Amino acid sequence: MRYDLNLLPVFVTLMEERNVTRAADRLGITQPALSNALARLRVVMRDPLFVRERYGMQPTQMALELAPVIATALAAIDGAVLGQQEFDPAEADLSFTIAPNSYVEYVLMPAIVARLRETAPGIRLRLTPYGNDLIETGVMSGTTAMVLGRIVEPPDNLVVQHLMDEGLACVVRADHPEISDSLSKEQYERMRHVNVVPHGRLRVGLFQALEQRGLRREVAVSVTHFLAVPEMIAVTDYCATLPRLICRHLAADPRLKIVPAPVDLGSFPVDLAWHVRHRDDPAHRWLRSLIADVAREVSEVRWTPGE
Repeated sequence: MRYDLNLLPVFVTLMEERNVTRAADRLGITQPALSNALARLRVVMRDPLFVRERYGMQPTQMALELAPVIATALAAIDGAVLGQQEFDPAEADLSFTIAPNSYVEYVLMPAIVARLRETAPGIRLRLTPYGNDLIETGVMSGTTAMVLGRIVEPPDNLVVQHLMDEGLACVVRADHPEISDSLSKEQYERMRHVNVVPHGRLRVGLFQALEQRGLRREVAVSVTHFLAVPEMIAVTDYCATLPRLICRHLAADPRLKIVPAPVDLGSFPVDLAWHVRHRDDPAHRWLRSLIADVAREVSEVRWTPGE
């Protein structure tokens, strides 16, 4: 039986978008053209494949079974074609959309941008919000090249690479009347705290760490980004519990003082994830390698709170 291979990307895009309008926009075709392609797919597969419901197009059981097979086949074709192409970062003229969480944007992205300026000045980055889950980042639909942060329960069509592990420390104002070079559990629980509530899973990790160690915390104010913390801490007697590499940056601020957490709060992972279709793309593969190198170098810098 002969198949029209042009129909397969339509199927994959509909599976990922579950919406005819968004799928047509992503494929660069009109809605009638996409509807026509879907009709031909239904004839070939002898199945409705997608059923229109209130909140979009829902796949049938056959579509769910076909999806991983077709996605793997298309990824293999992409890999075979792209694997024959050479990539020269110094001559590349490309743009990548990346979704870093607020931690990665603060700690890693400046070093990544500096490395790109040296080795691939023609590569441009567009940062998009991490969002509350992976679907919001665009990495599932392919509009975003990769996502960086804490990746929990990724779907089968995402490849996840572990980059580094990060710990936690505390920051108070330099002339805090009660805190010297250390912070006891009793002091920590007696103080009021600035809480960072970023998008994504980072906030979940801190809440779980505190709960598991029986450490209570009275939150006085919650902010949405790490950049708001130093200004809050500098004018109050509050405390903030932050990733160690962010604390290392804040240690240069004479208004602030970094101290170890009163108990070991463990660590949280930082991961890189991308759609399986990009696995063998030479440019994408090169950028992933650069990001992994930068993350390793940044995380290997030795630093102890109080230094």
